[in-house]
Amino acid sequence: MANALSGEAYLVFLLCLSDLIFGQIRYSIPEEVEIGAFVGNIAEDVRISVRELTTRKFQLLPDDGKQYFEVNVENGILFVSERIDREQLCIERSTCFIYLELAVEKPFEMFPVEVEISDINDNSPMFQRSTFSLQLAELVAPGARFPLESAHDPDVGTNTISNYQISSNEYFGLRMHTRNDGRRIAELLLEKPLDREKHPSFELILTAVDGGIPHRSGTIEIIITVTDINDNAPVFDHEIYETNVLENTPKGTLVMELRAADLDEGTNAEFKYSFSQYASQEMRELFELDAKSGEIRVRGLLDFEKSEAYELDVQAADNAPNVGHAKVLVTIVDVNDNAPEIKLTSLTRIVPENAAPGTLIAVFSVTDRDSGENGRARCQIQMNAPFKLQTSLRNHYQLVTSQKLDRETTALYNISISALDAGSPSLSTIKTIVVSVSDINDNVPRFTQSSYNVYLMENNSPGVSIFSVTALDPDMEKNGDISYSILGSQIQDVPALAYFTINSKSGSIVPLRSFDYEQRKNFQLIVQAQDGGVPPLSSTAMVSIIILDQNDNAPLIISPLMRNSSAAVMISPQRVYQGYLVTKVIANDADSGQNARLSYEQIDASDRSLFNVGLYSGEIRITRSFTEQDTTTQRLVVLVKDNGQPNLSNTITIVFAIPDNVTEHPSERMNHPRMAKYFSDLNIYLIIIFGSTSLVFLVIIIFLVALKCIQERNKTMYHSSTIYCCCMRRNSNDTFNRRSTANESLNYHGYAQTLPVSDNYRYTVRLSPESSKSDFLFLNTCHPMLPLNDISVDRTSAS
Repeated sequence: MANALSGEAYLVFLLCLSDLIFGQIRYSIPEEVEIGAFVGNIAEDVRISVRELTTRKFQLLPDDGKQYFEVNVENGILFVSERIDREQLCIERSTCFIYLELAVEKPFEMFPVEVEISDINDNSPMFQRSTFSLQLAELVAPGARFPLESAHDPDVGTNTISNYQISSNEYFGLRMHTRNDGRRIAELLLEKPLDREKHPSFELILTAVDGGIPHRSGTIEIIITVTDINDNAPVFDHEIYETNVLENTPKGTLVMELRAADLDEGTNAEFKYSFSQYASQEMRELFELDAKSGEIRVRGLLDFEKSEAYELDVQAADNAPNVGHAKVLVTIVDVNDNAPEIKLTSLTRIVPENAAPGTLIAVFSVTDRDSGENGRARCQIQMNAPFKLQTSLRNHYQLVTSQKLDRETTALYNISISALDAGSPSLSTIKTIVVSVSDINDNVPRFTQSSYNVYLMENNSPGVSIFSVTALDPDMEKNGDISYSILGSQIQDVPALAYFTINSKSGSIVPLRSFDYEQRKNFQLIVQAQDGGVPPLSSTAMVSIIILDQNDNAPLIISPLMRNSSAAVMISPQRVYQGYLVTKVIANDADSGQNARLSYEQIDASDRSLFNVGLYSGEIRITRSFTEQDTTTQRLVVLVKDNGQPNLSNTITIVFAIPDNVTEHPSERMNHPRMAKYFSDLNIYLIIIFGSTSLVFLVIIIFLVALKCIQERNKTMYHSSTIYCCCMRRNSNDTFNRRSTANESLNYHGYAQTLPVSDNYRYTVRLSPESSKSDFLFLNTCHPMLPLNDISVDRTSAS
């Protein structure tokens, strides 16, 4: 950790060297300065007002990606934002700089800044081990020098090791040397001949002292053992060896082979090669020395960009041991092993699609750690993107738009920037920049169809969705957020919104009412789709809602007139023949199509063999002539049903009255020999009862009809020639003829509708031979609640 600086020294270090040399701004601060310490006034040095730091989007960009400094945009002061350890940052380089780039926009400018980190004495010298052993032959002459292990101090300049000291003794002293790289080394100097018998060993303390204020030091214990007689040390054939090695040389490659010789004989002439104590740990990791052959081979990864040369200290030691020393200078030759590096300075990740050509997207620089042609790089981008590169400063580029953008065509661009160096072979780097195109409201919502046909069954449930319209808008977010509405159109002077509503989000159309096909068969709505942009865009579509018929109306029986679901018809048996048309059931159905197609069938009868009902005409015809065995009252139940699914129906019960021949005396019929054949006493009694009841009923009807006709004749004299429904004047043939045409219809007041009569029919009714004396022909009973003047026959077009 850094020692605290005195107040005066701290003020001296805070004096920043702000020199603008060829556009370069330089400051100097000591390492380990406290966070927040003043470095310099950026605004003044680049001649930009403090106000412009914000308006011109000031940016501080470190070179190595670590943010050691920050700028207070309120006063333009550059200050320390993180602890700075010079030894960690620059290892043992004599000078240490942190490179920054200042960038401002509008217009775009860049200012390179160098901050020199000066060293303080915050590290003590240290030896690699605590003890050092040395064996010396007793015959070594005074003046002999022996290399000692060097201490290491990561500080530089005056703060690094400046001196070595050895503990007081009468035999040894120190001799100092300064190497080419500025490092101080010490050698043990023999000042007095050794006598093993007097002093077989020595224990000395070697102290390394740096030049800082205050001084720092480190110690190592030297153990010297005096050996007996081996007075020749190995000698290398060269004091200095030099060689060149490519930086990408593989591990195990031979660098050079050392040669040494020892004039001694026998075991005293045997020696081993090794690195001397001067060789650093880094050298030992990069190179290896074979102890027997003296071959130096590559052990680690050589990097020209890290160090261009290495100085190896080697030795050859015999068994004495006597040691011979030499130096090996290894020069590293650069190869193109570093691809260019692309560093982004500024990047706009989102660009509006209406951005003008020339809009700035990114600013970046390209560097290559190689040297010469290997370090010269150029940039390019793919040609199919609407972007281009512009050169601002050397090795600095700007990425701008080259044409208009369309988010709906391409919403995202992956822009690949390629940087290639000029080496052989060339190395390249590709960096991808992702740019999103933001949306503007430039697209109108469009329906999938210009018009829609929706089919809706009548009697629908209100509030249940019947259809959904869909509009598409390629815009996004609010610009593509579509809402649906029904425009204020009128349906029979009623607003359309009174009939239908629409979900503004899903476009689902919901009826507010239950519709009746018989009242209205279609609707037309104008639906609008509008986006949420500013200003909003919209379009419309026509929705035609067609109501489909449902079989919801049962057939309505119009004729013959019913009372309590039954009707009475009188038949003259003398005029009846096979196929004789007695009456016709006329019904109407308010539905349409198959739902209104009616059919008639006989479902019950007192005598099923007597009548036949037309399936589609409703005509009731006699299938055979009456016999004396037939009763005077016949009942027939007719079912009228439509062709819907499921079908609906109605029934009518028709009571046919068949009076006896008035010219024939009842006693004659009773005495007729054939009557006894078919009738028992019980049957005769029943016939008499039913006949009497029918006769009474018929007399009452005739009386009521006659009374009614007299009243009507008195009220309206001009109707005396023709009486409808209840009373009809007999023609000369005693028949009532009625032929319908295609243009005739029956109007029944009270039912509020006109019903067509499409089939031709004729009624012929004759009661008895005496009926020729009567002025009236009875067709049917009159409804007591229906006035005669409310029933009329009109000649109108069939609806």
